Amino acid sequence: MISQTPTFKGWQLFSLLALLILVMSALAVALQPDLVEGLRSAVRATARSSFALFFAAFTASAFAVLVPSPFSKALVRERRFIGLAFAFSHFVHAVLIYAYGQLNTEFWPMRTVVDNTPGTVAYVFILLMALTSFKGPAHLLGAQAWKVLHTTGMWIIVAVFAYANFKRIPMNAWYVLPFGITCAAITIRLVGKLAQANKRSQVRQPLS
Repeated sequence: MISQTPTFKGWQLFSLLALLILVMSALAVALQPDLVEGLRSAVRATARSSFALFFAAFTASAFAVLVPSPFSKALVRERRFIGLAFAFSHFVHAVLIYAYGQLNTEFWPMRTVVDNTPGTVAYVFILLMALTSFKGPAHLLGAQAWKVLHTTGMWIIVAVFAYANFKRIPMNAWYVLPFGITCAAITIRLVGKLAQANKRSQVRQPLS
């Protein structure tokens, strides 16, 4: 009998995702004849991998409530490691941006404090959320503070994704797609929360 349990889970899943991100980044650089363009291509690729991994974690609990299935339950179970893979992807993204900026000397002077602020704030929360995904720091922080940090962080990150894609729509209409996906993910999470709250209220109601 074939087991329905996913082959990769926990740290194995994280390692697989991290390896795929590194291979993807290396290929993005190698497939371009110019190193600067290769780094730019890798920056875009890791932005997309971060986008996909974040929204897998962001919508996991909502899908488990709205569309219960072995896959949605697996998403919830592995959400911590998907989130850590997102943090790793965005770390690689930051390293590639730095490398691109070093080779393309026009990149950093073109960016203002306003341009850099949303991403900087998001990175601070990504770092804090990644660190507190481990038992030791999470225990020191406390359950209530942990919940506040991770809830606040998720909404700040999703807001940064929405803003980053929305502001690029006038430059390239393709960005309507990721902006639409972001709005859909927000809707799914909110509807999932409402369904979960409704389910809990029904369980608490006394039998007549």
